[in-house]
Amino acid sequence: MINKDALAFAVASGGIFTYSVMDALMKGLSITSGAYSAVLWRSLVGVMLLGVIFVARRRPWPSLAAFKLHAMRGGTAGISVLLFFWGLVRVPMAQGVALTFLAPLIALYFAAALLGETIRRTAILGSIVASFGVLAIAAGEVQAQASTEHVLGSVAIFAASIFYAYSLILLRQQAQVADPLEVALFTSVVLSGLLLIGAPWFATMPAIEQLPAIGMAAVLGSVSAMALAWAYGRAEAQVLAPVEYTAFIWAAILGFVCFGEQVSLFTVAGTVLIIAGCLVAIRGPAAAAPQTEAAA
Repeated sequence: MINKDALAFAVASGGIFTYSVMDALMKGLSITSGAYSAVLWRSLVGVMLLGVIFVARRRPWPSLAAFKLHAMRGGTAGISVLLFFWGLVRVPMAQGVALTFLAPLIALYFAAALLGETIRRTAILGSIVASFGVLAIAAGEVQAQASTEHVLGSVAIFAASIFYAYSLILLRQQAQVADPLEVALFTSVVLSGLLLIGAPWFATMPAIEQLPAIGMAAVLGSVSAMALAWAYGRAEAQVLAPVEYTAFIWAAILGFVCFGEQVSLFTVAGTVLIIAGCLVAIRGPAAAAPQTEAAA
């Protein structure tokens, strides 16, 4: 009989791989159409896919309190996603993913400020270690004489990590009043609605040849979310937390295969430090809560 934790780990690993492939598709779409259009059309297709499942399961509509949380997280996550893919167009995938690993650390400080949680000494130590990782990646850009666009891309992804960290706190509150399907669907509904407001000015209609990539990105995003939600519902977060960091490996491979990107030693060293900082910070009784929520 397959060990339950091992099966959950395998499913979660598949979810991370699936999400990484979606990132590669979204980077390609963002290069050709812009991040705004890519996120908008993927979100709309995602709403249709999740909406069909939601209706088929005859789920009740969210309460007013739940919808307020969906609205807040939809807006916050929307800003994060736009910044991330805008930045990902300008930096290698591996470097962009490495910078997103800061989100769990930042979430610890948001939890302290907004939820009254205590910041442990390990969180402070982990933050210091991870900061050296960011400095290593920045040193790599200086050494490589990175262009202004490249630097701005890194800054955008760093900012995306801050908004994503805040969305994790909102997700913790969402999880108390709604299940993963409702959270995923109505967060996407809010995000799509907000993006549609600016569509006349910032979005372009997708070309026919882009439709398969848009549809595949939406499917992969939904499959990944469901796989991770299934895995985190059957194994402890501390067992699955390391899975999150396999995204760097897939990003490095997909970046090289799809876009010819090289991973510098500075990026590798910085990633190791950031991961080490996160693992130090989240160890203990309350370990890896942000990772669990990200899965939902």
